[in-house]
Amino acid sequence: MSDPTKRTLTDIALTAQALKNSGGAERYTRDVIAGFHRLGLRPTLFAREIDRSLPEAAWIEQKPLNVRWAPRKLRNFAFDWRLKQCLKRHRPACVFSINHTTHADIALCGGTHPGSIEAARRAVRRSDVWQIDLERRVYSQARKIVAHSQLMSRELQRFYGVPAERIDVLYPPVDIARFRPLADAQRAQLREQFGWPSDRVVFVFSSTSHERKGYPLLEAFFAKTTLPVLLVVAGRPVPKTSDTIRYAGYSNEIEKLFAAADFTVVASEYEPFGLVGVESVMCGTPLVIADNVGSAETVTGNAKIEFSRQSPGSFERAIEAAVARVRSGNAQIADPLANLTYDPGVDAHCQALYALMSSA
Repeated sequence: MSDPTKRTLTDIALTAQALKNSGGAERYTRDVIAGFHRLGLRPTLFAREIDRSLPEAAWIEQKPLNVRWAPRKLRNFAFDWRLKQCLKRHRPACVFSINHTTHADIALCGGTHPGSIEAARRAVRRSDVWQIDLERRVYSQARKIVAHSQLMSRELQRFYGVPAERIDVLYPPVDIARFRPLADAQRAQLREQFGWPSDRVVFVFSSTSHERKGYPLLEAFFAKTTLPVLLVVAGRPVPKTSDTIRYAGYSNEIEKLFAAADFTVVASEYEPFGLVGVESVMCGTPLVIADNVGSAETVTGNAKIEFSRQSPGSFERAIEAAVARVRSGNAQIADPLANLTYDPGVDAHCQALYALMSSA
């Protein structure tokens, strides 16, 4: 690939909810800025909130757009209006939106509102109608759409009628220096440090939204099972712990939990991608993962045991298979990259994203 600093497209912009130390979209925003920085690019960032103490804040032209004056349900629209005023003064060559704005040349789809409502099986509220209308305008007006999974590509076509040729699937990146396998001795030391019983198969579950992430399914099984297992929950507290369910608190070093565990469970009702799946695999730890989770499509071979949330008994059989695999000594993933369908590195993602922005 030619030197990106010699390319003509340097006047680029990103839009996002916030640049701050958080999860999901905020983590992705930081990764994209860092990746572009290593490519020799300095994008403009339009965001509701910018934490100037973060290193990424020094690698952008900061354009904070305060919309706190607007009612919470209308802040997406307020942001869109304020961005329009800014772009009247100067329109960058290409605008990539990580949040929802109708002024993007390329828009990210990390989830669709109709998809989340359908998965939750709830009635549509007035605020949902507003959000769906905004999404429809965003995806109809952007020249290109970056979907974070084939699942999202299908939802864009199904719910909004977006032609397949306007959609590019670019799976989200992970920090491959942070998420990596540990030697057996290090894993054993961590398990002892965490106080995990040596005679249990340990499953890690990371969640800050238990209902959507599928915790009720896990709780119903692990609270009653007689298998030699332990469910370790990181993130939001659980209603009740037991001999087979343990709460690990909120972890800033989730990679240690992933690397020490026998399996990671991803059981969401609705999950456009589910980065924890790839993070766990990169730590050498396989998955018990629902087949409706976006990241399941990127994990291959023995790195996953799939189950269906729609099929009674499927989850139970998946856990039993996982226990059997640990007992056989064949659970850990020797070569994580060989079990992924894409290069999960931040730099590879940003190179692909920049090439798409250049073509658009």
